[in-house]
Amino acid sequence: MAGFWDFNYTGDYSLEEVAISMRDTLTHGGPDDAGVYLEPEIGLALAHRRLSILDLSPAGHQPMEFENLVITYNGEVYNFREIRKELEKEGYKFFSNSDTEVILKAFHRWGLEAVKRFRGMFAFAIWDKTKRRLYLCRDRIGVKPLYWYFRENLFIFASELKALHRHPEFKKELEEKALLLYLQYGYIPAPFCIFKDTFKLEPGHFLILDEKGPIEKVKYWDVKDFFIKGLEERESWLKKNEEELAEELEVLLTESFKLRLVSDVPVGMFLSGGIDSSTVCALLAKEGVRLKTFTIGFYEKDYDEAPFAKKVADFLGTEHTELYCTTNEAFEILPQFPYIYDEPFGDSSGIPTYLVSKLARSKVKVSLSADGGDEQFCGYTRYWIVGKRIRKLSYLPFLPLFEKTLNLISPDLALKLYNFFSPFLPKLTNFRDKYIKLKNVLRAKRDFKAQYDISNKNFLEEDLLRLCLGYNEKIPSFIDHLEDSSFPPMEYMMFYDLKFYLPDDILVKVDRATMAVSLEGRDPFLDHKIIEWTSRLPVEFKWRNGVSKYLLRKVLYKYIPKELVERPKQGFGVPIYEWFKGELKSFYLEYLNPEKIKREGLFNYKEVARLLEDYLMERGVNHNKLWLLLVFQLWKERWM
Repeated sequence: MAGFWDFNYTGDYSLEEVAISMRDTLTHGGPDDAGVYLEPEIGLALAHRRLSILDLSPAGHQPMEFENLVITYNGEVYNFREIRKELEKEGYKFFSNSDTEVILKAFHRWGLEAVKRFRGMFAFAIWDKTKRRLYLCRDRIGVKPLYWYFRENLFIFASELKALHRHPEFKKELEEKALLLYLQYGYIPAPFCIFKDTFKLEPGHFLILDEKGPIEKVKYWDVKDFFIKGLEERESWLKKNEEELAEELEVLLTESFKLRLVSDVPVGMFLSGGIDSSTVCALLAKEGVRLKTFTIGFYEKDYDEAPFAKKVADFLGTEHTELYCTTNEAFEILPQFPYIYDEPFGDSSGIPTYLVSKLARSKVKVSLSADGGDEQFCGYTRYWIVGKRIRKLSYLPFLPLFEKTLNLISPDLALKLYNFFSPFLPKLTNFRDKYIKLKNVLRAKRDFKAQYDISNKNFLEEDLLRLCLGYNEKIPSFIDHLEDSSFPPMEYMMFYDLKFYLPDDILVKVDRATMAVSLEGRDPFLDHKIIEWTSRLPVEFKWRNGVSKYLLRKVLYKYIPKELVERPKQGFGVPIYEWFKGELKSFYLEYLNPEKIKREGLFNYKEVARLLEDYLMERGVNHNKLWLLLVFQLWKERWM
């Protein structure tokens, strides 16, 4: 979906031509139908490209109108039939079997409150012709994206950033704070965007715009509220019977998973063979659903999950397809990365996610994935690594003195001293990076928020001050934009990831990769009813005696033998280091060439040259730094 409201419009350009141009940049995600709605006298246009999933007939065409309202919408509301029945009792009549019509009439009946009835993933814009007011809304978790731009009385919005480029008055200026956030974390969190005056609407929010005043932002849901409830209810939860809790969780999961099967086209599943994706397949198999499953493998064995997925698929009897990713395939996808992801996006698993989406699209039009399990059930190893680090700092003698000593020694001097004494010291690769990280860890002491922030960063503050030319302000971090909370460490880290990492990295990766091949991705673990329940669940039921996802495993092991999925946490890793030491090295040599960096004047070319030389000479370097710089350079060449 896309649209704009130009308050300065005087007929100096064709409203329809611009709307169609914006709309058709989204054809990859909506190849089945297209439409526009125009009000030339006020400079307003709404546009839509459709991927037909529910009601494949022309009755589902968008933008859709009802009385004073017009909607353009991206996503699915899975419980639309139940809401429709409620509206029919109130006298509403329906002319399609689409969820779009239900959203439109629910908004007509209940206004902003309607969104609280919706279970699903959605981003929509509703124009009220009577009130001359535009409403934008994004789902609670942020599965579906929504970009907006406002400058000099021009408001533009779209599902993907590339559509905004097609408006003749859209001005592309680099937002330095967003760039710094990208270099630290590998992605740009909402509300920030890589361009000035451009934003992502935060999950769980409305944006309201009219002719009278400033843009209004209204929050209708926040996961933080349920973590707070969980702490308030903690003692009563701990008194509950563990088996009863597991049964309650299973009922909740099964309902949500089945709801994601609502479709008029075939549905498949991304299967890794890990706890989360195996749980989705197992609970649906219990309900008699035989899914088509899809897996990407790697020839580099340390990264290959395909054999595990195959065992689970064989046990559950799914119709399984796997594809092994080669360096050549990565080579072909890499130049497309900026177009698929729109902004600089540093999650290298976007490459296999695109490939598995393409594989799935050859057989189905909708695919489930298991994102959100780690954030809800304490699945990331970094959670307990940070906890262990803080405990060690508690026992470290002379900590203030040690910290003061390190602060007197710059990273460059430390490296020279290390090299001089290296024959007598333990062999360390990547010494400089490790030294900078140690300084930051000691500075943070037992502040678990700061410690977790450090664990998520690629470039730390000292790195950025050396790398980025002309930037003298405070380096922004996620902590600056996260509301203060008094959560205990483990709860805080899961909350942090649900707020930032999940919507702005994981869900971006899956949404853009699936949409790029006209595949709808759905996330069964991300029903808000599940998240509200798990956010209140005490951590003792998520992490116990060194075992993560404790309660979720109890549900899964009823249906799958423990040994099929019991293995160390692997994640969706990519052999990016190995690829760029071999066939893909030419990308680094071309895009990180010091002369090219010097000409562009954005980064310190000497610092980039040092990183590249250390990497090529195998002196040890955080490879993610080079990857993030490469992705940015590819993006800049495509869009600036």
